[in-house]
Amino acid sequence: MASSSSSCFLRSILFSSPTNLRSNYPLSTFFPKNHLTCSPSTSPRFESFSVSSIETGSSKRVSDTRIKVKSMATTDIGKEEKKRVEIYDLEENLAIDLAKFTANLSDKFCKERGAFTVVVSGGSLIKSLRKLVESPYVDSIDWARWHFFWVDERVVPKNHEDSNYKLAYDSFLSKVPIPPGNVYAINESLSAEAAADDYETCLKHLVKTNILRVSESTGFPKFDLMFLGMGPDGHVASLFPGHGLCNESKKWVVSISDSPKPPSERITFTFPVINSSAHVALVVCGSGKAEAVQAALKKTGDVPPAGSVSAEDELVWFLDKPASSKL
Repeated sequence: MASSSSSCFLRSILFSSPTNLRSNYPLSTFFPKNHLTCSPSTSPRFESFSVSSIETGSSKRVSDTRIKVKSMATTDIGKEEKKRVEIYDLEENLAIDLAKFTANLSDKFCKERGAFTVVVSGGSLIKSLRKLVESPYVDSIDWARWHFFWVDERVVPKNHEDSNYKLAYDSFLSKVPIPPGNVYAINESLSAEAAADDYETCLKHLVKTNILRVSESTGFPKFDLMFLGMGPDGHVASLFPGHGLCNESKKWVVSISDSPKPPSERITFTFPVINSSAHVALVVCGSGKAEAVQAALKKTGDVPPAGSVSAEDELVWFLDKPASSKL
């Protein structure tokens, strides 16, 4: 059987229907018809004590595996930004907690609204989601209610090594029973500009069909959970330091043809869309990103794009110890 997914075409009528992809992956092997049921997952409690903080009014909570920093800050538009920083001795513990965090939100939104809209980036982020494809989560999460999107994508074939779709498929999508019609990949046969317009049209259709919510405060789409990684330069999605797209305030999805990282042609969500998400998990690992983490969280020097990320309900930074070494 040819592989299928839900590509977003401007000329399509039924966006939720799977369309054939030019790829060699037999999705029928990995998408069984049985639907699984959400089951609640409870995060463990940690004995903790307060130590020095990275921001005025915040506190670090220490356990065997992590340090927690809670802060409340006010954004430029006057709303309170709920921010939490989790620091882990080991990336393995980070992955375990990230899975618990995700499963809890999946259970919440599946029960409340019958759908769970999830956005991922590329890079090392997908590796950090690996615990979700293991027991108990792979058997307890209601995957049939997930709707899966990308915050950015390279305009390359889906079986290309640079494709964020391929990265997510190989390590995640091929291992969980999310219906192919709920996986929204870009139409890579279009130009970058047309692919961005096409993806935005797809999102607007999903708003009309009540799959995707709209933020009451911003008017932009409100995803339930957005996973973001961060580059060593502090970029998120395909929003790079000093690039004019960081200031885009009207469009939902934009194209970039001069990415400082190859491949040069990409599409990306804008900051208004990212920051309208209910929950954002910003996952950063490795000492090579420590300076950007410091600049983003402490707002020092030239604040990188990651420092502009917020969420309507909660932003959580998941950091391993090397990434937090300069805090």
